[in-house]
This record gives sequence, structure tokens and C-alpha cells, in this order.
Amino acid sequence: MAADCLLVGYNDSIFSDSLQIVRAMGKGSGAYRDLNLAFIEMEGKPYRCMDLLNYFLGTSTPPVTKKFDNSDFISSAILYLSSFLHKRGFNVDHVNLVHRDKAKFAAKLETETPHAIAITTTFYVSPYPVREIVQFIRAKGFAGPIIIGGPYISNQSKVYDQANLATLFEFVGGDIYINSSEGEATLAKVLGALRDGSDLNEVPNLAFRRPGGFDFTAVSPERNELADEPVNYALFGNQAIGQFVSLRSAKSCPFACAFCGFPQRAGKYVYVDVAELGRHLDSIAELNSVTTLTFIDDTFNVPKKRFRDILRLMIERNYGFRWNCFYRADHGDDATIDLMAKAGCEGVFLGVESGSDAMLKKMNKTARRSDYLGAIKKFREVSISTYVSLLVGFPGETLDTVQQTVDLLETTAPNYYRANLLYLDPITDAWKNRETLGLSGEGFSWKHATMDSGRASEIIDWMFASVRNSVWLPQHGFEQWAIFYLQRHGFSERRVDTFIRGFNASIKAKLMLNQTELSPELASTLRQVAAGTRLESIDLSPITRIERLTTVGLREKFGSFEQAVA
Repeated sequence: MAADCLLVGYNDSIFSDSLQIVRAMGKGSGAYRDLNLAFIEMEGKPYRCMDLLNYFLGTSTPPVTKKFDNSDFISSAILYLSSFLHKRGFNVDHVNLVHRDKAKFAAKLETETPHAIAITTTFYVSPYPVREIVQFIRAKGFAGPIIIGGPYISNQSKVYDQANLATLFEFVGGDIYINSSEGEATLAKVLGALRDGSDLNEVPNLAFRRPGGFDFTAVSPERNELADEPVNYALFGNQAIGQFVSLRSAKSCPFACAFCGFPQRAGKYVYVDVAELGRHLDSIAELNSVTTLTFIDDTFNVPKKRFRDILRLMIERNYGFRWNCFYRADHGDDATIDLMAKAGCEGVFLGVESGSDAMLKKMNKTARRSDYLGAIKKFREVSISTYVSLLVGFPGETLDTVQQTVDLLETTAPNYYRANLLYLDPITDAWKNRETLGLSGEGFSWKHATMDSGRASEIIDWMFASVRNSVWLPQHGFEQWAIFYLQRHGFSERRVDTFIRGFNASIKAKLMLNQTELSPELASTLRQVAAGTRLESIDLSPITRIERLTTVGLREKFGSFEQAVA
């Protein structure tokens, strides 16, 4: 029986193609300099960290056939939308990872012919991966309607007028676009209208193709209560779900950081109660396959009492899950962190942004440096891994405030960190107040009284090359979740960290020593680390030598942070 709707999940574009697009922006652009810290070339081909790990494993003796992937779990959007639509009587099928399941995808298009295809856009920041999916679908002869919705479409709809949206939609190639921050009810209405032959003009929150362009329907806020729409894991079974589940217990964020547009896009902050989340966790436990949970709530530990009650429930029911989450350091304490450890937490994402209280205040962050000093120390005591995310370049940023951030890293020594270039987003408070802040430009290209994006990029390069007490976590295909994912697949944390350090050493050699290609020496070391050779028997000097040259060497040569970036 043909599906009413084939849901399409994530597509990781061919990296060399993505690199070419960003490189065309100019090697001095913020977008390219950000990406430049995430790849190294070998024999003329670019490799990200996970790509390189897979290459060495695949060419080992005997070769490892499994391809490890940062997105190797069933999408939470697929889980949720499938459950939502099934509850309303629709027959739904899915393709989870386009880049890995193309043969399966093609077979569904050529032999099963769904009535409509819906593409989710949860993880995209550009239209190219979505366009690739549309082109693939059309190349396989599918002539039915292609529906596209999700965060990427909703975000564009909030900042562009209809004329610009129509240009974007034409470029992507879809037929029906859902421009709502939620949109699942709208998708159900679209499928119903397609099935019944009724007029799409009657469905709100749409742009749909017509001869010569797109029609836009009325805008009507959509809100679907989390508690009313639980995921039906029985639709999938434990084989399809596997070890890893991402889930959310809340929508939006109750805070108003000046650089962030998430609350504006996601709407009012709401969350399910502890009992409802307990039922959700029970249903996951009943699968008897899941080992690892990622809570994708932006503020899982807010409100405090609810979070502590969740932890006590997890301890009492003894699920046995290992889990990770986002954590607000100013909304917790040592006792809560002790509970987290007992409940199975293995890692936290900390949106620290800056080690300067002055900058945290300017960003409208509620946490302060002392909150991070205490939390990171306590997390280390209970063996919970910490990842610190930083932001460089917000108005008011100076070399002194950046040095305070570097000092925070060196003092607290979180397991992992990454510094990100300020992105000037039109929906944020920073954009709305740009005249007051003296901000000009947009995206990754901006300037203000104390810094511009070029200077901030230089500072990020320096931080990457010089911080000693924390491991830079590569972006683009290797997020924090990948650390736990690889551990579930038999990698020790030390082995993962050593491989990341080696990969980072190759980037440092590219930045500081003009070595654009991975050296044979370093490649040999990384191959042994990937293969699982005992670390004590591997010559790690190619890694440590580059670290010494680019870390100690910088400090010896320039003497101070200010001189290093001058």
C-alpha cells in the first residue's frame, strides 16, 4: 500500500561541494574561516574529523565496513511527525538519512510511489542540502507534490518578504512550503487536502506553486501541545530505533540572550510535567534497545524543581540510560549535579559564551563567571563530561574580555570547547538594537566600535591554536553527541580524544605552518589511533610536536595575547 506521505530526514551534503560554495565567499570571509577549522586535505580531498576516522578504519586491515556518522540515529522530527500523522489516520513511511539511504530512498520512489513527500529542515542553515533532495526525487521520476517545512523554512519566512521567499522556494524546487514554527497540524491539513482534492488556499501558513510563481495563504499561529502528541515508538520498533534517541520535554527557551533568535522563532516556553516525561521514558525503556538519550531542550534544568524531580524519577525507575543535555549553570547547584550523576548523565553542553562578566551582561546572559567556575569543577568531580560553547565578537568585546574567556578555559579545563564567530541574525535583539550597539553588516560579516568580524576570526584562530587545557571539538559532522556515540561503539574516551587532538594538530599545522595537506607522519599516527592500537605503543610525537610549535611557540614568539593577534 502506497504511503500517504514519505517523510524525508537529514541530508549531509557532499562536503567538497559545500566547501566549494563557502570558499566562493572568499577565504577571508567569516563563513570560510569558521569552516577552515573543520577540515584537512589529504591527496587533494577535504576530510572532516569523522570523515578521516572512517577513511582510516575503512582502509585498515581488516577494513571496518561501518561508516560512523554524527547523525546516526533516527531523527526526532521523523519520530514526532510519523506519530502525529499516524494518529490522524495517515499511512506514513520515512527515509531517515538521505546521504546513507539513497538506494532505499530510490526503491521507495520507484516501486512504492508515495502520494506526497515531506522534507524536514531541522538541521539546515542553507538551502543546498534541501535542493539536493528535491533534485534526487525528481531524477527518480517522482512527479507528485513535494512538501517542505521545518525550522529552515520557518526561519526564512520570518526575515524575508514574499518576493524573496518565492525566489528561494523556486531555487529549492519544492511545490508546497509550510512556513510555521511548528507546522505538523498544517502538514496534516495539506495531506488531507491533497487526498480529498480540496483547495490549498483554505490551508493557512502555506506557499504553494502555481503557474508563474507561488501563492501565499493566510498566516495563523499554530500550537501543538507536547503532552497531547507523544511519540509512538511502537510504530518503529527497537530495530529501527537502535541505541540512540533524541527527545525533548520542552519547547522554546525562557531566556532572552541578545545574540540568539531561538525564543523568537520557537514562541512561548512550555514544558511537559514530570509524569508525562516519565511515561515517555517508560516507552523508550520498553524497546529494550536504547542505551543513550540526548535531551534537546535548550534549558533542560529549568525550572530547577522540575529538573530535580525528573532526576529522582530516573534514579527511582533505574532505566540504565546514559544521557546528555543542555545545562544552565546559574540554575543548578552541587546537589543537583550529584543527582545528575546518579541518574546516568554523562555529558552537558554549557552555553558559556564568555568568561567576562561585563560581556555576559551585555549579551543579556543571566549566568556569571562564578557560576561556570563552580559548575565545571563540580561536573569534573562526578565524571560528567563538559563541552563549553563560546561566542567571540559581541559588541563590547575586546582583547581583554577574550583573555578573560581564555583564562576561564585554562582554569576550569572543560573536556571540550569551541569558540564561534558572532552571527548577526535579523531576528535577534542585537540586530534590533544595532544602531545603539554601533553594529553594521549582517551574518558573519560585521563591525562595531571594538571589533570587526575579521579581527574576531583571527582571535578564534589564536584560541584554537593556543588553548592548552581543553580539547577543541571539531564542527561540521562531529558534535558533542559523537563522543558518546563512538563510546557506545567500543571507542574509549581517551582514544576519541587522542584522535581529535591529532585531527586538530593537522588544522594547526595548516593555520600556523602552512601545511595544507595531512603529513604522512601525522597520518600514520592517526591511522593507528583509529585502528585501536594501544595508545601507549603509538608514537604520538607528531601530535605533540605540532601542539608545542603552535602553542608554546606562539607564546614565546609574541609574548602576549594582544601581540599574538596584532
